[in-house]
Amino acid sequence: MAPQVDWRKSSYSGMTDNSSCVEAARLTGAVGVRDSKNPGVGNLVLSVESFGGLLARIKRDELNH
Repeated sequence: MAPQVDWRKSSYSGMTDNSSCVEAARLTGAVGVRDSKNPGVGNLVLSVESFGGLLARIKRDELNH
């Protein structure tokens, strides 16, 4: 049986029905990321270091160009 994963919605996700929403989950030695509107499609699995780097780039607004 697969372990239960505790997905948490980003506090930065919008509150409207049409907003872009991201969920993240702590995995063993990694972080899972998925689209909260379409969780059945799958998820990305990032190393803890890669996820930290992604968050840092988001906070510096480097991905909106």
